[in-house]
Amino acid sequence: MQMPKPTAADMERFRACVPRDPRVDVKPMFGNLGAFLNGNMFMGLFGADIGVKLSPPDAAALLAVDGAGPFGPVERPMGGYVALPPDLIGTPEGDRLIDLALRYVAGFPPKAPKR
Repeated sequence: MQMPKPTAADMERFRACVPRDPRVDVKPMFGNLGAFLNGNMFMGLFGADIGVKLSPPDAAALLAVDGAGPFGPVERPMGGYVALPPDLIGTPEGDRLIDLALRYVAGFPPKAPKR
């Protein structure tokens, strides 16, 4: 399985999209980045792609948008995550989708920290 490495610009773009919420943590994930709420990832960076965790109906709606697609390795995309179309990143619509992902994951039970 190929793990792409994001550039410094990719990481900066990702961090700029992460909601300014004190409950959110950004952590490294296999050479990429993830944004977490209560231990649950709602947004991730995979190479240059930014993906969000959405409810099944919202994920289906986003997948119908030109430029959206599966998120993660081609061989094994991450279930429930959708890669944002690049032209939506940094726009009000992209921000809305990221906020939607944050609100969706906020409904999950917190994950216990690993020891």
